[in-house]
Amino acid sequence: MKREARPIKIDRRLTGANIIDEPLQQVIQFSLRDYVQYWYYTLSDDESFLLEIRQALQYALVQFSARSKETDWQPYFTTRLVDDFGTHLRVFRKAQQRIAEKGNQMKDQAEELVDTFFEVEVEMEKEVCRDLVCTSPKDEEGFLRDLCEVLLYILLPPGDFQNKIMRYFVREILSRGILLPLINQLSDPDYINQYVIWMIRDSNCNYEAFMNIIKLSDNIGELEAVKDKASEELQYLRSLDTAGDDINTIKNQINSLLYVIKVCDSRIQRLQSGKEIDTVKLAANFGKLCTVPLDHILVDNVALQFFMDYMQQTGGQAHLFFWMTVEGYRVTAQQQLEVLQSRQKDGKHQTNQTKGLLRAAAFGVYEQYLSEKASPRVNIDDNLVAKLAETLNHEDPTPEIFDDIQRKVYELMLRDERFYPSFKQNVLYVRMLAELDMLKDPSFRGSDDGEGESFNGSPTSSINLSLDDLSNVPTDETVQLHAYISDTGVCNDHGKTYALYAITVHRRNANNEEMWKTYRRYSDFHDFHMRITEQFENLANILKLPGKKTFNNMDREFLEKRKKDLNAYLQLLLNPEMMKASPALAHYVYDFLENKAYSKGKGDFARKMDTFVNPLRNSMRNVSNAVKSIPDSLAEGMTKMSDNMGKMSERLGQDIKQSFFKVPPLMQKTYSDPDHCRVAAPIDDNVDDNIPLRVMLLLMDEVFDLKERNQWLRRNIKNLLQQLIRATYGDTINRKIVDHVDWMTSPEQVADAVKRFRDAFWPNGILAETVPRRDKAIRMRTRVAGKTKLLEVMPDELKHIIGAETTRKGILRVFEMFQHSQLNKRMVYVFLERFLETLFPQNKFPELFHKLHSRSKQMQRYKQRLHSTQAPSLQKSSTTTRMVCVS
Repeated sequence: MKREARPIKIDRRLTGANIIDEPLQQVIQFSLRDYVQYWYYTLSDDESFLLEIRQALQYALVQFSARSKETDWQPYFTTRLVDDFGTHLRVFRKAQQRIAEKGNQMKDQAEELVDTFFEVEVEMEKEVCRDLVCTSPKDEEGFLRDLCEVLLYILLPPGDFQNKIMRYFVREILSRGILLPLINQLSDPDYINQYVIWMIRDSNCNYEAFMNIIKLSDNIGELEAVKDKASEELQYLRSLDTAGDDINTIKNQINSLLYVIKVCDSRIQRLQSGKEIDTVKLAANFGKLCTVPLDHILVDNVALQFFMDYMQQTGGQAHLFFWMTVEGYRVTAQQQLEVLQSRQKDGKHQTNQTKGLLRAAAFGVYEQYLSEKASPRVNIDDNLVAKLAETLNHEDPTPEIFDDIQRKVYELMLRDERFYPSFKQNVLYVRMLAELDMLKDPSFRGSDDGEGESFNGSPTSSINLSLDDLSNVPTDETVQLHAYISDTGVCNDHGKTYALYAITVHRRNANNEEMWKTYRRYSDFHDFHMRITEQFENLANILKLPGKKTFNNMDREFLEKRKKDLNAYLQLLLNPEMMKASPALAHYVYDFLENKAYSKGKGDFARKMDTFVNPLRNSMRNVSNAVKSIPDSLAEGMTKMSDNMGKMSERLGQDIKQSFFKVPPLMQKTYSDPDHCRVAAPIDDNVDDNIPLRVMLLLMDEVFDLKERNQWLRRNIKNLLQQLIRATYGDTINRKIVDHVDWMTSPEQVADAVKRFRDAFWPNGILAETVPRRDKAIRMRTRVAGKTKLLEVMPDELKHIIGAETTRKGILRVFEMFQHSQLNKRMVYVFLERFLETLFPQNKFPELFHKLHSRSKQMQRYKQRLHSTQAPSLQKSSTTTRMVCVS
């Protein structure tokens, strides 16, 4: 007998918000249609089974929604999510460091990185490792089945959960139909790269940034993909039939593509040969490095940290710390005296109190660095120290009281061979130049006729980039270049008279010969000479440019003599042995002798110092305050002093003591993390109550590896971030973030997320087909585009704060972290685990995840290592016990 069909009534309410329920009901309907109905109707036409499954899913969603409404999501989004991302990045960074220390070139780098990553993870997490879930598809499916079954146990009524058939159907739909495809997509590197490009789609790719990425790439697949595409474009351009103005445009494009192909070839050869970058070799290749004056080093955040590290190595840190402390004292004293004068004008008198604070600060500086008890003590003229002590005992301290001794200390650091002169010969100096973006490679002419594109460094040039360029300068010995000054004349331009020299140039190779004339002034020769002697130190002793003459420099006799001297200069410069000794010199010479207006300018150092000093001048006040006001609360105390001088006395005195009696410990490097702690531990800067400051400082620590560097730099960055946040949002920033989290979890945003999920899996109501994996060459070029855009959007201000090289390495480290699907899965599963722990705090999910991951091979090896290291000590302890018992 056939059962009579009854009308089915479905309660479509799920979350209490209609805008969420409607797309959710569609997701349920599509899931049942595509995962159950298509085979169920071949067995039965009874709708009750489908109804039971639908009601079970709806009941679970109702329970899930109720839990979500009761959960405070603010800690998850502002703390746990950031901590987990920082921990993931720290594990990746330490895995990279461990591989670099091993230096194993034989093993597959990607496979070794994944193994090392999970090895570091278990050392950091101690009790859990997700290697099996992330590397074994079978174990991953088992993990998701177990997890979905636990969720169904929590969300379904007991009667429905005991129905095994229905439970298994729902479990398979959730695990294999929804969660697994979603996790696979979120962890696909190509998907992430496309998403990165989409996020910063408004940023235009810069040619120099693109070329910099090519020169820095360590992936042969990327280079070959770019080279193949450039060859394809080159073939297309050469096939075009053009004339007129278009031919010049196409010619420039062809030259650019030829240059890209040449750079790719040279980089591939370097990677295949396995050559390592050596900073000392780099310095030798560069010849004469740019010289950064000591006074500029002392006021620049990036440069000062390298000089500080060097002074600590040589035992001269006391001199540097004394100089910085005196700078801080001077600013503090000036601020206090200005406040005192303004209060005296208003009829308020607190003279003794202010002078007492200044005297305490001055005595603190004296005792810390100049007294007999000081350790380490600044070695300076005893007469100056005695004079200072006399002044401190009998006169009121002034802001300039330490100026004479500070000037002597500066001269000592500047001229003593142990300090600044030796620093310029140290590897730390080369690294400092790289961070300041002052290591520039010579111009590289990419065309055959000298009219092509030139590439003269980039905003993020690095040690790798510069050494690659220096070692890949073309050395075509078949090209012969001859030049001589054929004529001399005097020109008058708007009343200004100057001499002009006509240079006849011959260039000959195996196929053809060219000749042209170019015209140069003496000032052009002088500028050219300054450029090449800055880049090639050995030329300064060989090439001697004729000297200037102020008066009678237009006499025919003098011009003929100068013509003769300049001709001798040119012949010596073009000597084949000279070119062979300095291959990169040829590009400078070709540029100078080309038939075009000479681009006169300062030498590389002078031009770079303009861009280096101008930002310093603009931000001098902020940087100076950051350097000088070492304790965080000192500047704040100075501001509040004008409002309530009496209440500030005690606290200001403590701040001054903290500032001037504890400087050296604050200058030392942060203790490195030998135990591989999670970053979820509270940050040691008392910033947990400031959400954006905590997030920004934590991310900068991990992305740019600040905790492994100078602690002084990190404190300055923290001060700068605090000022930025206060200036931008004031004290309402935490409230704004909480409001933003509330907005993210609002019904409108949740509904939008559900709709995006629905449209991604069921576009136009039809189950999406599996997207075919894109071609490898396209994926490689997408990687290059993603890296180029990421570097392009980095603000120059960040490079000025932490250095160009550190910025580049940090950004590329984050990008490289996302290029491994197994590591991406680990991060997705960590986020999912924290999400469930937040949503179900009473259900002991941490213990559950430990059990689910307990079969990890890395965990078993870690426990064996622990047991093997503890066994000798346990054996020794038991032996001692037996000896005592026998005795």
